[in-house]
Amino acid sequence: MNRSWSIVICAISIFLSVGNVSAQTHTLSLDEAIALALTNNPTLKAERTRINQSRAQETSAGLHPNPFLQADAQFLPIFNPSKFSSDNVNQDQQYDLGVGYLFERGGKRQKRLQAARDQTEITRFEVSDAERNLAFSVAQQFVAGLLAKANLDFAIQNLESFRKTVEISETRHQAGDISQGDLLRIKVQLLQFETDVTGARVALQQAMLALRQLVGFDAVAADYQIVGDLTYQPITESLDQVQATALQKRPDLAATRQSIVAARNQTALARANGKQDPTTTFDYSHTGGISSASFFFTIPLPVFNRNQGEIARSRFAETQAEYNTKAAEQAVLTDVQAAYEQAKANGTIVELYVSGYLKQAQESREITGFAFRQGAASLIDLLDAERTYRNTELAYRQALANYLFAAQQLRQAQGLIR
Repeated sequence: MNRSWSIVICAISIFLSVGNVSAQTHTLSLDEAIALALTNNPTLKAERTRINQSRAQETSAGLHPNPFLQADAQFLPIFNPSKFSSDNVNQDQQYDLGVGYLFERGGKRQKRLQAARDQTEITRFEVSDAERNLAFSVAQQFVAGLLAKANLDFAIQNLESFRKTVEISETRHQAGDISQGDLLRIKVQLLQFETDVTGARVALQQAMLALRQLVGFDAVAADYQIVGDLTYQPITESLDQVQATALQKRPDLAATRQSIVAARNQTALARANGKQDPTTTFDYSHTGGISSASFFFTIPLPVFNRNQGEIARSRFAETQAEYNTKAAEQAVLTDVQAAYEQAKANGTIVELYVSGYLKQAQESREITGFAFRQGAASLIDLLDAERTYRNTELAYRQALANYLFAAQQLRQAQGLIR
């Protein structure tokens, strides 16, 4: 009995898990889209391999010099083979076998390794910046999808509403309230609403395909749907707050700051490379029937080349890195302020629509439509009210999308991914 219940519970769990997976692959929120893109986007995966490549260079930088082996055989009677004998080999010929090693001075290995680690750290920040840009692209495309979805819903709603107007107009025409010409003009106007529906469907499909490419074709089903609405949430942070966040979180700025540290360590490495490295060798020799050992020590004399040029270049590179970082900080502050002002301006436009223009356009359409059905308004008034309402609603949705675009741009400028 217990085993039977266990099987039932497992089956229910599997069913629920499959249902969750299905739901996740067929519906997609903004946060889920960004998470999938950061996991599955092939371009980002390729970018992340740079970190592993840099780590491999750390391994190369930390390697010790290889010892070397040298051997020689001298005075061999190659052109007089008859003289080859054991006595000749032992007495007349000379054999040498030596082992040597180069000793690095000045901490070259440690400084090479640190320079490689600096580059890995810079690469990590650059990959983080690629993630930031990808998240922004996903958010932009997601908002474009929401706009296309809202426009499609609105176009379908308008089409159904105008079809009712056409039906009422046909009834009025049969009753003799409107002319044949007015009825035809109303039916021709229906084409505009049908075209809006078709165009909105195409725009939605294009947005969904572009978003699927960003998140990964294998990450979502072909018929997936996005969930969310075009909603207006005003920005509550001050400009100083968003700029402070950007200076702290922007990965591209962090990469330039790390480049200063890397440049200083490169200067230390250049100084270390100016130190001359000695080579020691131990040789075993067999000559004239006698075995002997020899020790050799060699080191270049730093008379002319002390790596002066590379040391000077590295110092100038430090200065360059400091100026680049200063320029990057100023660029970040400018980027944030521009995005902040754009978001604020777009928010003001949205608030204008919400403050009364939307309601006025809707009420005008409803009043004119009612008056037309009662015979108190002309066809021109009806079509003008329909056109005004349609344009106002579409402009409002575009204003909402523009605000959300600007809000996402502000998040990217701050260095925020989610």
